[in-house]
Amino acid sequence: MELTVAKKDLLRLVTRMQGVAERKSTMPVLSSVLLATDGTGFLKLAATDLYLGLVGRIAADVTKPGTVAVPAKDLFERIKMMPDGPIHLSAPDGAATTLKAKGSARRYTLRGMPGGDFPPLPMPQEGSPTLSLEVDVLKDLIERTYFSISTDETRAHLNSALFEWDGETVRMVTTDGHRLSKMEVKVPGRQASAAMLIPQKAILELRGLCDEMASEAEKGTRPELKITQSGASAFFQAGTTTFSVKLVEAQFPPYAQVIPQGQEKIVRAPRADLANALRAVSIAASERTGGVKVQVGQGTMRITSESPDTGDGFDEIPVDYTGPVITIGFNAKYFLDVLGALTDDEVTLSLSGELDPAVLRPAPSPKTEGRDFLAVVMPMRI
Repeated sequence: MELTVAKKDLLRLVTRMQGVAERKSTMPVLSSVLLATDGTGFLKLAATDLYLGLVGRIAADVTKPGTVAVPAKDLFERIKMMPDGPIHLSAPDGAATTLKAKGSARRYTLRGMPGGDFPPLPMPQEGSPTLSLEVDVLKDLIERTYFSISTDETRAHLNSALFEWDGETVRMVTTDGHRLSKMEVKVPGRQASAAMLIPQKAILELRGLCDEMASEAEKGTRPELKITQSGASAFFQAGTTTFSVKLVEAQFPPYAQVIPQGQEKIVRAPRADLANALRAVSIAASERTGGVKVQVGQGTMRITSESPDTGDGFDEIPVDYTGPVITIGFNAKYFLDVLGALTDDEVTLSLSGELDPAVLRPAPSPKTEGRDFLAVVMPMRI
């Protein structure tokens, strides 16, 4: 294999491949990136950990077609150190790969493996339903929910995000058992229904892909993803890049049953002030629980914390509330995660009793039209 390719194009794609390639695999080929050309004027790159897969292509001046698999991390580090401009890449024996900067003496040789050792990636079955979704919408769904995915990999049904497409509503739901986040967006035009459990690692990679697409989009354009659910996998296609995901085969909790209904104590508060107060008071909270006590009365919210080892903390902010006094304990981090994912000026906190879950939402405004977010946070005894 022999070709010339632009550094910026190669670096961009290899950077994305690094997130998918398995760094500590007992199978060296899973820590590698496949480089393949067939003489059509493109270089194809692929990476997989057998659960996630990423395939992309970039323009290249191909002198001799071929394939080779090279370690992803080593390839990234060497490309990064190349001067800007064209890179000449050759792998005459389909294993050892040489990278040389055009117009420079800088050169690297990488030990690789034959491209034939690289595992085949899944492909969607012909006729599988495909959905079109704006990148900004998927990015918004992920940003509002990813923080409440469980980090416990032994609980696969919680170490994932539920993605649903129902008529003109697309939603994402996550929970770790202590809090739940749900984001819904209205999209024009009815499309095929879909429901899938996407693992946490895939959600984080999709987040990065959305960020990259949004930053590279021409001003005034709204790039789209094509989403296909086929068998046990889902495929996200953006231009010449396809991201494949082996879906989680488990039952997501019946989340609608967790969301409280008919709460009568509604508190409206400035989001930034509430976040600052929680952050300040949580410094003095118990390191073991991170708990703070929230007391809401006429027009005022008082937040307190106490640690048997270091002392206590207190703050107070004005709020819009006219109901009876209620006191409830929470893990401050759970609230701060939600507030940090929002950009709205004000939020509403819906409460029932001192041992009942709280529901946090953006306060109604023109900004929230067509977008419905809520977070359920379980209380704690303090």
